[in-house]
Amino acid sequence: MSSSPRRAPQPDPLHRVVALVRPPQSVFELGCAAEVFGTRRPGVPARYDFAVCTPQPGPLPTTAGYDMVVTCGLSALETADTVVIPGWMPAGEPLAPAVRTALRRAHARGARLVSICSGAFALAQTGLLDGRRATTHWNLAASLTERFPRVEVDPSVLYIDHGDLATSAGAAAGVDLCLHLVRRDHGAAHAARIARHMVMPPHREGGQAQYAAPPPGEHAAPAPGTGDSLAPLLEWVAGRLAEPVSVEEMAGQLRISSRTLARRFAGQLGTSPGQWLLDRRIGAARALLEESDLPVEAVALRVGLSSATNFRRRFQRALHTTPAAYRRAFRAADGAPPAGSDA
Repeated sequence: MSSSPRRAPQPDPLHRVVALVRPPQSVFELGCAAEVFGTRRPGVPARYDFAVCTPQPGPLPTTAGYDMVVTCGLSALETADTVVIPGWMPAGEPLAPAVRTALRRAHARGARLVSICSGAFALAQTGLLDGRRATTHWNLAASLTERFPRVEVDPSVLYIDHGDLATSAGAAAGVDLCLHLVRRDHGAAHAARIARHMVMPPHREGGQAQYAAPPPGEHAAPAPGTGDSLAPLLEWVAGRLAEPVSVEEMAGQLRISSRTLARRFAGQLGTSPGQWLLDRRIGAARALLEESDLPVEAVALRVGLSSATNFRRRFQRALHTTPAAYRRAFRAADGAPPAGSDA
């Protein structure tokens, strides 16, 4: 008896991301979402379907002085897996009842709602942020706090992700949040591929500080390319993650003291040299766990964490899961056969 041919596995449906825009739309905030979720790149598998909608379809003015044509109305939110609000200008603009209803319905059926910069003002008007931490551009934080006292506004961070709701600070922090969501959805390796195509710097954690102007009487930080830039050091360390690089060695590369290095990291990256280095090691480990069958002991050595025991402890502390469980989760999500036990 001949057996029927086995059907080829069907690809997973694309995660549908819909950006909700209004006039005048900031092209940069919309571009953050479009670049991460909507741009097709050679060699990078397509995981998202990106669309733009507005309450009144048609020509829509932008802050750049030109109009763009948006053909989709609010009905696009009914099939969205993620809804992005890429700015809301002016920030005090009331949310139309139909928009509020559409956003709340999308959230109720399981869609993730995401705001970039002033988009937090629209999200706050739905009431879904009440009792939750949220962020926005540091220059708008006081206004968001005053208008929405039930929202716990944190003006000091780049982004905050609750799983079902996420908010980001202004400008480039929107890219940071979008790449963070890609990491959460499809892993560090896929997010890293997108970041490389965008020529983005290394991953920034949401808890890092927003830029704040220097206190009166202090000079602003020198421009990139001067002797105070950390860029050459970050590149040097990134090529030596397998080596036991210390903070003292990092400081020595710039011919400065460890204390001065710590001040520069705090001012430019919002974190300490040691924490930044550990974050890079964990990020490299995630990519290896996702894309290779290396045992945990080999992964630990590849990322400079000295031993499997040390690696497991630090990985668990950073991601609240074990390396083995992390690898199994992403292999299962990609439909690949489980790797051998590495617990």
